[in-house]
Amino acid sequence: MEEKVIAELFAKGYDCSQVVVSHYAAKLGVSEETANKAAACFGGGMLMADTCGAFTGALMAVGLKYGHFDPDMLQEQKSIMMAKSGEFRKRFFEKHPTCNCRELLGHDVSAPEGFKAAVETGRMMSFCPKLVKEVIEVLDEIL
Repeated sequence: MEEKVIAELFAKGYDCSQVVVSHYAAKLGVSEETANKAAACFGGGMLMADTCGAFTGALMAVGLKYGHFDPDMLQEQKSIMMAKSGEFRKRFFEKHPTCNCRELLGHDVSAPEGFKAAVETGRMMSFCPKLVKEVIEVLDEIL
């Protein structure tokens, strides 16, 4: 997915978590609507400038693909899911020192003034689409 497309989705009001999960919706067997609804509370660092929405969206995608659910295979499935999510986390932290939205962006987007500053400085539209693109590229290899 290109940064320009990601930025256009942000401009429409979608959050980073939604862009990541909905990008894989069909591949993961869910509708875009369901993907967007499930990921809605995770953008902007879970709406608290906490854990990055692209990061949590990636983990949701891994869970939808590899999550454990079958009572007869729980441990086997859980082991696969843990390995895949661990691979994602490892690769994320190789490029970024944190998964905290506030620290990654340099602004507390949960506060109106912080959100305004992130937008006005251009940081949100320069950094976040690149990060979402990077997360999707990693997931393309993991999923």
